[in-house]
Amino acid sequence: MSFSEPSFPGSPPVAPGAPGLGAYFAPGPASFTEVVSATAPHLLPGRVPQPSPHGPGLDVPHGTTIVALVFDGGVVIAGDRRATAGNVIAQRDIEKVFITDTYSSVGIAGSAGIAIEMVRLFTVDLEHYEKIEGVPLSLYGKANKLAGMVRQNLGAALQGFVVVPLFVGYDIDATDPAKAGRIVTYDATGGRYDEWLGYHSVGSGSVFAKSSLKKLYRSSADLPAAVRMAVEALYDAADDDTATGGPDVTRNIYPEVVSITAEGAVRRPDDEVAEVAAAVIAGRTENPGG
Repeated sequence: MSFSEPSFPGSPPVAPGAPGLGAYFAPGPASFTEVVSATAPHLLPGRVPQPSPHGPGLDVPHGTTIVALVFDGGVVIAGDRRATAGNVIAQRDIEKVFITDTYSSVGIAGSAGIAIEMVRLFTVDLEHYEKIEGVPLSLYGKANKLAGMVRQNLGAALQGFVVVPLFVGYDIDATDPAKAGRIVTYDATGGRYDEWLGYHSVGSGSVFAKSSLKKLYRSSADLPAAVRMAVEALYDAADDDTATGGPDVTRNIYPEVVSITAEGAVRRPDDEVAEVAAAVIAGRTENPGG
């Protein structure tokens, strides 16, 4: 027994190469997913075709490497200043680390335009909550809020416009103020993960930055030592990853560094970071291998 393909008045023509309606009326498995897998697999979640690297598409700027580490009394987050579009440097002094409220900060990696918009909206949301409720959102409430915003970007992420933030904060409710620094990581689907190693990195140079921190990191470090470790890790990332920018002494462009302690979030002055970067460069001049 065979089924004839039905005809509906006004129905659009079937695209060349697409299955006719008969494919859906033919005997087969009871699972709709299996039918679609066999006839139109591109319609299933997670199988959206990606743009060809050689074909037309949006070559938007991407932010690269962010590092964060907990120290004795708080947390530090730092980012390089380079944005790339393919193999081209799109911007040399982009800002990737943002103070989002008194006790939190976010570093961005991925599609820069979407990421910056997301962080700005996140900052406004935190301020709005505090004004409406009269108290700031808890540290984990902030982390969950950001996870929801990343999840809302999943459709764009499936098309290649991925945003992966790195969230850090100081937990004012912690029983031990010396261990109140927190790092929270995310994946492109909005999955939220608390980082307990004491350090983490995201972006194209993250594998090199994390390898550097694995050797350098000390949980008992004070703030100056933590800033030095962060700048060292970014230097190592730039040494092996072309998308990560190192200290640019010619243009006076240095990593952004934010520290968060019981006194609140502070962006470290450019002069301070430049001095740390100069010390790192001097050390590498004597010992180029690290």
